[in-house]
Amino acid sequence: MANGGIIGPVQNPIRGDFTTTFTASGTYTSPGFGPGQADYLVVAGGGGGSPSTGGPGTIGGGGGAGGYRTSFPGGTKLSVPSSPTPVTIGAGGTGGGGSPGEALACAGSPSVFLTITSSGGGVGRNRDQALPGAFGGSGGGGLAGQPGCTTAGTGNTPPVSPSQGNPGGAGSPDALYAGAGGGGGAGGSGGVGIAAPSPGGPIGGAGGPGSTNLISGSPVIYAGGGGGGANGPGTNPSGGPGGGGRGGRAAPAGAGTVNTGGGGGGAGQPGVGGAGGAGIVIIKQVCASPTYQFAPGVWSINDAYNYKKAGQWT
Repeated sequence: MANGGIIGPVQNPIRGDFTTTFTASGTYTSPGFGPGQADYLVVAGGGGGSPSTGGPGTIGGGGGAGGYRTSFPGGTKLSVPSSPTPVTIGAGGTGGGGSPGEALACAGSPSVFLTITSSGGGVGRNRDQALPGAFGGSGGGGLAGQPGCTTAGTGNTPPVSPSQGNPGGAGSPDALYAGAGGGGGAGGSGGVGIAAPSPGGPIGGAGGPGSTNLISGSPVIYAGGGGGGANGPGTNPSGGPGGGGRGGRAAPAGAGTVNTGGGGGGAGQPGVGGAGGAGIVIIKQVCASPTYQFAPGVWSINDAYNYKKAGQWT
């Protein structure tokens, strides 16, 4: 097209994609060109890590990452209406422990966009929580030492395809010096807790790794699991890449990173488990209509006026 005599290269109008990121619940409105098709990333809130009193059988498991569902790249896009659409961002689950008593850790909350729901991450287990609480987008890690509580939670609950997450790691059955399991992540299962004697004492399972996504235009890792707790001296078990909180040991358990869906770390020494990180939703909508176009660079005032008058200016 002509550029109206303005110095610079001629710019050809092109159809565009529009990317919108939600870090809190809100409303998505198709950006100016009506209904269309959209890629999506929907990550739920991560599960909280469980507490520890420092005694036998109370070493907390890491929280599972929030469910991770995406169409980008190459998956099936969603049909987006022209009317406003609600977007729900799942909160991270609180870590267990504190006063009064030893409060239970909480699972993460779901994130939702249109027909896509990602499940909140499962809690890291402790002795007062039944196994179903550890199920979730990714499963929470198993408790260390308490009979019947070392089993980790499963991921991809309820099941979807492709899978939204992975199981947590089992805790060590040793009743005194033991490591709890790490929470599962979008990219792999949580690590298994290891009992003493081992180099440096018991080892908590590392959080499962998250998955890398480019929908925002740069590579970001989401949905890492929380590390499992361990007792005794040594380094803290690591959280999974993608926002997973560290497991507690020489230092307190860490929280999952906000807006990654990372799971919280389980407590090792007496203390509170880490909170899970809130989720995120990213929508990348493709302009469906050939009449709505834009071009980079400088436009002439005549072209801007003519496109606006024709209802084709975005």
